[in-house]
Amino acid sequence: MELWVLFGSFTLLMLIGTPIAFCLGVSAFATALFMKLPPLVIFQQVNSGMSIFTLLAVPFFIYAGDLMVRGGIAQRIVAFAGSLVGHLRGGLGQVNIAASTLFGGISGSAVAEAAAVGGLMIPQMKQRGYGADYAVNITSMAALIALLLPPSHNMIIYSISAGGKISIADLFTAGIIPGLLFAASLMVVAYFVARKRGYPTEAFPGFRKVGQLFLVSLPGLLLIAIIFGGVRSGIFTATESSCIAVFYALLVTILAYRNMNWTNFVHATLGAVRTTAMVLLIIGTAAAFSYLMARLSVPALLIEFLNNISSDPLVILLLLNVLMLFLGTFMDMGPMIIITTPIFLPVVQAYGIDPVHFGVIMILNLGIGLNTPPVGAVQFVACAVGKITVWQAMRSIWPFYFASLIVLALVTYIPAISLWLPGVFRGH
Repeated sequence: MELWVLFGSFTLLMLIGTPIAFCLGVSAFATALFMKLPPLVIFQQVNSGMSIFTLLAVPFFIYAGDLMVRGGIAQRIVAFAGSLVGHLRGGLGQVNIAASTLFGGISGSAVAEAAAVGGLMIPQMKQRGYGADYAVNITSMAALIALLLPPSHNMIIYSISAGGKISIADLFTAGIIPGLLFAASLMVVAYFVARKRGYPTEAFPGFRKVGQLFLVSLPGLLLIAIIFGGVRSGIFTATESSCIAVFYALLVTILAYRNMNWTNFVHATLGAVRTTAMVLLIIGTAAAFSYLMARLSVPALLIEFLNNISSDPLVILLLLNVLMLFLGTFMDMGPMIIITTPIFLPVVQAYGIDPVHFGVIMILNLGIGLNTPPVGAVQFVACAVGKITVWQAMRSIWPFYFASLIVLALVTYIPAISLWLPGVFRGH
């Protein structure tokens, strides 16, 4: 009965449009009262959920990404990406994906990437005769690359939700090949869609121009090496790297690019504060929700349920993928990771599945949900920039969805795609 109160109140609140943080908090509080637990327990869980030192990396990476967008780094990365792949069929679409891949290794946020790269690329694509739906779909799908490449703050949240026992450096490393594979699959689909629609290519500017644009964008691109290299080598932690990212972003935008003025700095700071407050409230209430699920033995019940269906790890992964794809359409990524990790991780470990491998599966899976109504935050941002409705985008997004599901299947059933590179860095 307690589970019916927990999930029933949560579902009801979501259906009437209550913000997700309040859905989680109110349903947890109502269940605690039903179980005759002291209400203080819920507030303690909310506080402890937000009071984890490693979580400081999330607001700092958000802040660094906002500084880079407003400081001109994104524009230079887009220009460099354009010189590399603009001459391919559907040139500006390919530029969009390449820029998202490069910028994703800096921002770590799909929503920030959709806003930054989409704000630059979607108007240009529409002016050059590309369909608005094509521009929006490429932007929203390519933005998901940021979830897999370091410094993905969702991987940090996954590590924390797993009790801090999973190496963030391994998670950062494990996402690189799947992220690049995802980018390549989108470029292939973009090519064939552009060819079918007769979209133009851009002129190749020459290797001299490519070199010049690379040097101009290099200060921003170096941040990728600083963050990944520092965390992977153990020079600094993920939290420390996020602080370094903010400091470096300020240096580059103020001294190298000279694009950061006082107004942009204030807007970036206030934007990061608002986003951080929202994210931490969701994390805190999701922690209280997860505490009750653990107290009510939800992971054990799920293991028992799945055992009755199959004992084959491949079948279990398929079932979990379908479940996560479904849940991802109704809830944002951060709370989904916090809620489902304590439930799903014991299940996959019981079947001998590596937690780092499963982390990449979960991030990619829930990332696809960010592009799926009714709660598709990335798609809403891209549609707002492109000035079209979600329905207009959905009618032609299916080839890109198909590519993402193929990549998800490959990542799920070929563990080496995720685990080979971390093994190389660990020396085995």
